[in-house]
Amino acid sequence: MQQKKVGILGGGQLGRMLISPAIDLDIELHFLENDSDAPCSTVSRNFHKGNIIDYQDVLDFGRKMDIISIEIEKVSADALEQLEKEGKKVFPQSAIIRLIQDKRLQKQFYKDNQIPTSDFVLIDDKEELISYLSKNQDKFPIVQKLGKDGYDGKGVQILKNLEDAKQNGFDAPSLLEEKVDIEKEISVIVARNEKGEIAVFDAVEMVVNEKYNLLDYLLAPANITESQKEESIRLAKEVIEKLGNKEGIDGMVGLLAVELFIPKNNDKQGAILVNEVAPRPHNSGHHTIEASTTSQYAQHLRSIMNLPLGKTTLRSSAAILNLIGEEKHTGEPFYEGLDKLLDLENVYPHIYGKKITKPARKMGHITILGNDIESLKEKIDKVKGSIRVITR
Repeated sequence: MQQKKVGILGGGQLGRMLISPAIDLDIELHFLENDSDAPCSTVSRNFHKGNIIDYQDVLDFGRKMDIISIEIEKVSADALEQLEKEGKKVFPQSAIIRLIQDKRLQKQFYKDNQIPTSDFVLIDDKEELISYLSKNQDKFPIVQKLGKDGYDGKGVQILKNLEDAKQNGFDAPSLLEEKVDIEKEISVIVARNEKGEIAVFDAVEMVVNEKYNLLDYLLAPANITESQKEESIRLAKEVIEKLGNKEGIDGMVGLLAVELFIPKNNDKQGAILVNEVAPRPHNSGHHTIEASTTSQYAQHLRSIMNLPLGKTTLRSSAAILNLIGEEKHTGEPFYEGLDKLLDLENVYPHIYGKKITKPARKMGHITILGNDIESLKEKIDKVKGSIRVITR
């Protein structure tokens, strides 16, 4: 295989975890990132300083690459579109990135394509928000999501009543979603290459930290019925294919994480709703590094380079525990208890190399392998009590 230069927009932890499989396949990765201390900066010899949302920075960077991809979706889609016009391969394609960047467009896409999702309305500003909720107070509690720039639980809130909406509602283009009574929240990661080959990882079960509204830990495989497993895989395939049903695009190319809700007391057994998608490696796929035949990072590279997709067999039950900064600790991180953690069998820490810790900031993750889910749950509690991210 002739070596190609692959440009990645973003230099965070997801990009950092792309480096190892790129070395295995002799792929020359280049990273564009504005933060000189980003996780990729200390481990990549091809780290380029530049703003990934700046049109000219992205254009200049992309013109030197053979293929351009992303590790975060907040990028200049306009620059990526221009690079496509100039003959560069951009995966996922710019039109798909643009759609996913805006949760309002993303949600409308599900509705237009008969993909099951929760009921919603689009809101342009706070005045419209209050007007709508004043006339529909039976909708409380309701979820409000900013259309753009929300991430890791930011830009998402539950409005409990009209006074709450008046005090705290976002004054920006957003969407209001029905608050689904969730039995389980799951995620399925699917990949597709230019040849149209598709590979799907089995669903994982996500447990959310309600205080910070981000992933606390996940369990793989998800404890769901066979029909729910089949439906989750079907939906993931449907989304990645329909995302490509645009003029000039024949199916999305790349890796897609599909977040799904299994509602309680649904009258249709096995019914599943699509919540959101991310067109890149995802927190819900970290376990694949140790637990799967092919990691999500290797699969991402295979998909954008039009290589055969890897097998997605789960070799072991697994759990992922997010390692986040402790409250009241901001500054240079210290991983208290890391030495004790390394004594535990089948426990694999991944430290992201961030220079500064902050409360609830993702600083790493820990993979735990086991024979079954119940033993993994016991081990999660032990691991949680073994390590903290603090400042000295």
